[in-house]
Amino acid sequence: MIDRNISNDLESWRLSSNRKPLILRGARQVGKTTAVKLFAQRFRQFINLNLERPEDKQLFREGRSFRDTLEAIYLTKKIVPKGSILIFIDEIQYSVVAVQLLRYFYEDAPELYVVAAGSMLETLISKKIHFPVGRVEFLKMYPVSFKEFLTATGEDSAIKFLDSEEIPDFAHEHLTQLFNWYAMIGGMPEAVARFAENRSVAALAPIYRNLLLSYLDDVEKYASGDHEIKVLRHVISRAYLYTGSRIRYAGFGESSYSSNDISEAITILEKTMLFVLARPTVFPTTPLIPDYRKSMKLFGLDAGLINFQFGNQIEYLDQTPIGNILDGRMAEQITAQELISDVLPPFAELNFWTREKSQSQAEVDFVLPFNDLLIPIEVKSGKSGKLRSLHSFINNCPHHWAIRIYSGPLLIHSDKTLQGKDFQLINIPFYLISRLPAILRRVLGR
Repeated sequence: MIDRNISNDLESWRLSSNRKPLILRGARQVGKTTAVKLFAQRFRQFINLNLERPEDKQLFREGRSFRDTLEAIYLTKKIVPKGSILIFIDEIQYSVVAVQLLRYFYEDAPELYVVAAGSMLETLISKKIHFPVGRVEFLKMYPVSFKEFLTATGEDSAIKFLDSEEIPDFAHEHLTQLFNWYAMIGGMPEAVARFAENRSVAALAPIYRNLLLSYLDDVEKYASGDHEIKVLRHVISRAYLYTGSRIRYAGFGESSYSSNDISEAITILEKTMLFVLARPTVFPTTPLIPDYRKSMKLFGLDAGLINFQFGNQIEYLDQTPIGNILDGRMAEQITAQELISDVLPPFAELNFWTREKSQSQAEVDFVLPFNDLLIPIEVKSGKSGKLRSLHSFINNCPHHWAIRIYSGPLLIHSDKTLQGKDFQLINIPFYLISRLPAILRRVLGR
């Protein structure tokens, strides 16, 4: 069982004076159930309900009062209410009644701690089920981050260097190697745990294969018909080809499905958190305003799954730099994962900047709102690389700060755009992406 950073968020929720039932959102197999079971050790009693099991689902009968439902749960689970109690309602999407009763846990039983989760919850929110507004709160969970990966693999000494003001050469080399392994293996908890046991990548193939098969099988549970099932399975099977790329719906994955079919399928799969869509903006200033008319970038749930689909493990084992895989698109994928899990605020979108003029096209990989600034982020494969799109952004923005994510050491230096504007380039190694906000606060003095 991997100790996850989300345990801190769960503890903050536990200690909150205005606690509401918590809905834990995330893709299947990212570790939601495991995280709650670890969290349960902080309570005197733990009631674990899985509504995929008929005997648990029938506890939430239509027409039964909240108090009777609660008594039925206590009786069935052989619980005598005493001390702190955590109730975990897993796969809650299988019972509309259970969802409706969440408000009464908040209103009539605030002494109870209630967490709910569901592997297909995202596809049903606002479609088939409606959570009581103002009576619940939400928390998202993602695959294992790099820092969590280090903890899981026993690299405690490496973690200490992540928080250092200065990182010596030997530590930089070691952390870079570890990040390469993380980019290869990804952050699916079962894969990370297996790798931590035997340090073998070859043993992970069955895990990735079973994960992908489970995602394909899940489609039947939330698709509205046979045609939608086929489209969703096609998108899941072919989307890895577009990792880090801007997508067009027409002809997606060399299919004859309509643009509308593909659009609806990708929307559904984004809700399941199997994919992340980065939205473009054409403005280099805050507030960040996405342009939903322009094509988006697609990123997968996890780099390890994508590498498995591409057959990239062998290349990584040969110590191929991250940026050399898929023309640098895997570097963008793993950067996107780190930004989502450790940098962006909860429920924030991933964004990039683009300019699409006929004679002057430019695109910056990511943009990050920081206080009143929109900071451009370029991901480069090696220690050097042309930054023409970054220069275009800097020339049009009201500040002089930019970030490059690359394989070199942490370094800040003065630079000049091709048009002559001075700016400060903050060069951040891949393994320090999670520290990006702290680095910006220190460097910008904000």
